[in-house]
Amino acid sequence: MRDFLPADKARRERVLAVIRERYRAHGFDEIETPVMEEYSRLHAGLGGDNEKLSFSILKRGMDAEGIRAAADDPAALADLGLRYDLTVPLARFYATNRAQLPTVFRAIQMAPVWRAERPQKGRYRQFMQCDIDIIGDASARAEAELMVASLDVLDTLGLEGGSIRVNDRRVLDAMLDAFGFAPDERPGVLITVDKLDKIGPSGVVAELRDREASGPAVDALDAYLDRPAATPSFDDAGIRAALPDGIPDEVIAHLVSLGETVAAARGADAPLVFDPFLVRGMGYYTGTIFELAHPSVDYSLGGGGRYDGMIGRFLGQQVPAVGFSIGFERIVDLLPDDGADGERSVVLVHDRDVPLDRLVALKSRLVADGARVRLEQRVKNMKALLERSAADGYTAFASVGTETTADSLELKPLS
Repeated sequence: MRDFLPADKARRERVLAVIRERYRAHGFDEIETPVMEEYSRLHAGLGGDNEKLSFSILKRGMDAEGIRAAADDPAALADLGLRYDLTVPLARFYATNRAQLPTVFRAIQMAPVWRAERPQKGRYRQFMQCDIDIIGDASARAEAELMVASLDVLDTLGLEGGSIRVNDRRVLDAMLDAFGFAPDERPGVLITVDKLDKIGPSGVVAELRDREASGPAVDALDAYLDRPAATPSFDDAGIRAALPDGIPDEVIAHLVSLGETVAAARGADAPLVFDPFLVRGMGYYTGTIFELAHPSVDYSLGGGGRYDGMIGRFLGQQVPAVGFSIGFERIVDLLPDDGADGERSVVLVHDRDVPLDRLVALKSRLVADGARVRLEQRVKNMKALLERSAADGYTAFASVGTETTADSLELKPLS
């Protein structure tokens, strides 16, 4: 968890403003949910490994004896927890407020979440998530809207050249079935397959043999991974060529429709890449899954997928849903520190004897003209004062004496 100095905070807010503006331009509406959710909801088996990282909140009023008696049962110790993502809260929000929402609801959520994990580069215990979700649309149009909007965000931030890796959990299930893995061993197999980018095909096969997965199935997967490598085109022929026989036609048709829809919005060279071994570990995904990539880094800048089964857990009836989460912290780290992006911001450096009413009047005049203004009394070390002002995002300064007026004020650049 981190503190942010003024310049850092301003930079983050500028990026958030771009994300918010572009998502709103694509027809999404912003909502807000509480930072806490019920413990039982956060630990309902929907959050994958993130459930283990949830910060729990001790029940109010428990004495020492009660805490000792419940020490072996986390659910007896806590009834609330800090949210570890924004998807579980959204599902609860929709189930609670459905009558007041449109049939197809497009939501924006931009808020902090918390996970009790070991911090590392690009990952924190408290971090900002920027999510868009579409609830109530089972077609490929929903996924396409999320992808087009998120690529638009990258472009607007100056990170052109992004691409999206796409797969479908139903493709993974059908592939594992075709290779011969038993249903009860598939979750463990997927955990290993998800390491393909890190340990390579031979590492995946070796780990599966160490796990004593079905021998013939591992042999079939090994042979599949050993086939000549090719980047499949995102069309019916390309997707089928990248997959073993037996993948349901309706799943391939959904992916093809998605590719055609994104291509219509982004042009013939739509930046979608079919990756049959993209897994994504969240337990609630039921269909299409995707990750946002950029050539400047070897890690994803966001991702998401379809989670048609989650809202039904709270509502009692199935509702289609799909979401995309921008990796805000990683994107902020990638962007250059470009100051205030053209904002007019002025430091008025005044002498000690300038009347207070004159100072405030000058400041108010500049503020009324649209500037951001700070008052600073002149000091001996003016270089340090001006350097600090520039670091805080100010772009100009002016000296104010007892005779200075609004018309005689001379602005000078700080850089």
